Amino acid sequence: MSEADVMQIITDAMWVATRIGAPILLTSIVVGVAVGLLQSVTQIQEPTLSFVPKFVAIGLVIIITGPWMLQEIVSYTEGLIRSLPGLIS
Repeated sequence: MSEADVMQIITDAMWVATRIGAPILLTSIVVGVAVGLLQSVTQIQEPTLSFVPKFVAIGLVIIITGPWMLQEIVSYTEGLIRSLPGLIS
């Protein structure tokens, strides 16, 4: 296994992690900005007001995109396992 092979595996793993994490992170950012804007307009500074909507939105995103996330992880793992004989020799 050469350095190029190791770098390719690490790069692929990072891209998979980025694709899987993006929906959750983007949802959290959008909901956080919307709640922050609502709090600043209404001057309600309740900490749970920012936590609960994010929690619900992220839960919905995980429910909706969960099968796709799992398929991405399984696909990457299968490809990695299939490439092991070529990497070892």
